[in-house]
Amino acid sequence: MERKRFIKSCGMACIAGIGLSSLLQSCGTARQLSGRIVEDDLVVSLDSFSGGKDGVKQFVIVRNEILQYPICVYRHSENDYSALWMRCTHQGAELQVFGEVLQCPAHGSEFSSRGDVRGGPADNQLRSFPVTIANGQLKISLKAV
Repeated sequence: MERKRFIKSCGMACIAGIGLSSLLQSCGTARQLSGRIVEDDLVVSLDSFSGGKDGVKQFVIVRNEILQYPICVYRHSENDYSALWMRCTHQGAELQVFGEVLQCPAHGSEFSSRGDVRGGPADNQLRSFPVTIANGQLKISLKAV
């Protein structure tokens, strides 16, 4: 292959890679939102779960500048939610969400959507927060964070 053609092919591959990366990144951020803190609760609208597969999102990731780590809120049913601190119990890395699994990018620990350890090296479950539903909002209690 001649040099000019090779450089052109590599350039097109780089552009395609950047485009794909941007597209995937925008899909990943669709489940992230800012929550507001009211007294001791992180408040999220139930409407945040609208959309997604079958019209309802399985989870949302809630961030607030006061919190060191985000909280992943899973919707198990209409009245059953779990809120999990996205901090690995092994060495404190921020977890990544892959559907029903939270995974540590540092050492590969995996946790269920209820916070239970599915694979080590972590051996402690994730910190969970009590969730209540009132007036179309989820209230995640942050007491003793």
